[in-house]
Amino acid sequence: MKVNNLITILLFIVLFPLNAQESVSNSKSDPKVGLVLSGGGAKGFAHIGVLKVIDSLGIKIDYISGTSMGAIIGSLYATGYSGKQLEEMFKSQDFDVLINDRFPRATKSFYERENAEKYAISLPFDGFKVNLPSALSRGQNVYNLLYQLMLPVNDINDFTKLPTPFFCVATNIETGEPIIMEHGNLAQAVSASGALPSLFQPVVFEDKILIDGGVTNNFPVEELRAKGMDIIIGVDVQDALKDREALKSAPEILLQINNFRTINAMKNKAALTDVYIKPDITNFSVVSFNEGGDIIANGEAAARRNISELSKIKSSQTSDFERPMLKPIDSIKINSVWIDGKDRYTRSYLIGKLKLKGENKISFESFRKGINNLIATNNFDTFRYCLEQTEEKFTYNLRGEIREAETTTFLRLGIHYDDLYKSALLANLTKKRLLFDNDIASLDLILGDNSRYNFNYFIDKGYYISIGLKSRFNQFNKNVNPQLALEQDSPLISDLNKIDAQISDFTNQAYLQTIFRQDFALRAGVEHKHLKITSETLINENQEDEFTFENTDYFSFFGNLKFDDYTDPYFPKSGFYFNGTFHLYFNASGFNKSFDEFSIAKADIGHAFSFSDKLTLKTEGNGGFKIGDKSTNTLGFGIGGYGANFINNFYSFYGYDYLELTGDSFVKATFTLDYEIFNKHHIMLAANYANIDDGLFETGQFFSSPDFSGYALGYSLETFLGPLEAKYTYSPETGEDYWFFNLGFWF
Repeated sequence: MKVNNLITILLFIVLFPLNAQESVSNSKSDPKVGLVLSGGGAKGFAHIGVLKVIDSLGIKIDYISGTSMGAIIGSLYATGYSGKQLEEMFKSQDFDVLINDRFPRATKSFYERENAEKYAISLPFDGFKVNLPSALSRGQNVYNLLYQLMLPVNDINDFTKLPTPFFCVATNIETGEPIIMEHGNLAQAVSASGALPSLFQPVVFEDKILIDGGVTNNFPVEELRAKGMDIIIGVDVQDALKDREALKSAPEILLQINNFRTINAMKNKAALTDVYIKPDITNFSVVSFNEGGDIIANGEAAARRNISELSKIKSSQTSDFERPMLKPIDSIKINSVWIDGKDRYTRSYLIGKLKLKGENKISFESFRKGINNLIATNNFDTFRYCLEQTEEKFTYNLRGEIREAETTTFLRLGIHYDDLYKSALLANLTKKRLLFDNDIASLDLILGDNSRYNFNYFIDKGYYISIGLKSRFNQFNKNVNPQLALEQDSPLISDLNKIDAQISDFTNQAYLQTIFRQDFALRAGVEHKHLKITSETLINENQEDEFTFENTDYFSFFGNLKFDDYTDPYFPKSGFYFNGTFHLYFNASGFNKSFDEFSIAKADIGHAFSFSDKLTLKTEGNGGFKIGDKSTNTLGFGIGGYGANFINNFYSFYGYDYLELTGDSFVKATFTLDYEIFNKHHIMLAANYANIDDGLFETGQFFSSPDFSGYALGYSLETFLGPLEAKYTYSPETGEDYWFFNLGFWF
């Protein structure tokens, strides 16, 4: 009996390891698959093409690591979006707006629009020293987009608990050390990993100042292997070293030097992957964002070249996997607001700019517009925020941290040429918080053929009563219609077709302003105007060098109602514009001895809408009239030529020279068809019609068929200096044609 028991025990000992091994083998889990995505700017779009192939094969990724653009795409994939969804998202983005932190025009106040749409360059100027900005972009638009897309995992602070565990790499700019980021605010962590030096400002994250992780570790494969990964798929979109033929410029040489370390490091890092995918990104750069479709296609092609290795990974996974479709959250409700970091600006000012009203449900797009309203004031560098989920679904508490801008003084430059003012160089000095926390002072000095200046001071109270001061001196020399300067019954009018006139205008205003909404402003104030018109065409009785037609100080009350939601001041794709002004001239002194009280009313209206992404129609109407004294012609209306930023009551009119047609009342309509043949290249076809004369209302010609018409064909190119334009114009009434040229923003 004892012998039988012993035999049984021995057999059990011998056979058990085999049975145990078979049991372990049968229960062995699938291999852990990791995915590492390198940085590379726009070239990182290739990652999306690779993800599309991975999804098509049904491969389950167990962990993702990434740097820079690899971190951005990897984090969104870890959030739950598919490769196909990412392709659709990235193709729909305007990366010029996104990366350069260009905010919609509607987010800026009227003052900001009027004083920011004429400068080509803006530089910090504190301490009477010109500085360079820390970066081209504050990264606010990127953060806003990432936060919205990551809102479905907003309550997850531990990145290992995301639908797919994830970490990314950033660089501590103070120590030069790589930082592994795997907890906290996901959008902010990823923004730090992608903060490319000189392009994006450094990101403050948990008391560390962080920049692009590619500076120290552009391919975190070792760190991913340490997470217990059995198989690693690596996607590398870094540049290779260029030969001497390709190194023709300083930026190319500097980029080559910067790439030495990362490229040498990749020699060892690539060997640590099990599937190494290297898309062909030779013909693309880190800023080739407008070629995203081609880059994605190249990534997909590279993945398919490795399809056999990827298929083996899939075959090693026993369970089927299909990535679910994740829908971004598009509407939220804000329950309460806490904002830290405010010092000079009140809570009510911040809430007013954010346009947060009570607990109303708003679209995330409206929420993002409110943030843009705040940042577009340029009083703040960044606004980083998080939305804390409450017990109610889609209802959040907003916690934000604002960084007030330290730079308050700016030097701004511009250049311009047109056929009226000729060549001009603009130097502007802008000072914020000159006397109060919410004021701004701006001085333009314009040097050239017709030297001028503009001074503006504005205390911005937002929706309350704001206070403004303006002073402007403007001048030009041009052959004009003599009726602009001479009395209607002057015997000289019949003898002169045109006079060579030097026109100067010195205007000062003090006004109050209130806004009904961001695009609607009402102003009322007082104005002093000194108007002088002289000519060397005529010789006066004293045989002096010039004849003086006008040299008078005028005083008036004025009111102005303005609405403007054009998407762009020069090439609007959509929007409506209205600008109505009424002046009551109650006194004059100087040259005009026979002054009697009179009023001038005028209005400009416009509408733009697009038939397609390329074709836009802009319609404009202008009109004005004088009420009262008829003896003062110099403040009447004059049309002709092409331009903007005219003084007084002068308007463009195709087919005629500047100020060729005059009268104390006018009506004009303009139709402009704008076809954007290539990005920022416009072909313009325009027609305008007008009636202008003295007493159009009295004669009934205000609404009669037009007496004057003109047509234009032009080309316009958007440049960083402003529009570059050439227009050929023709009038069938006179048979005359004119060419008009313009370079730069109007000022």
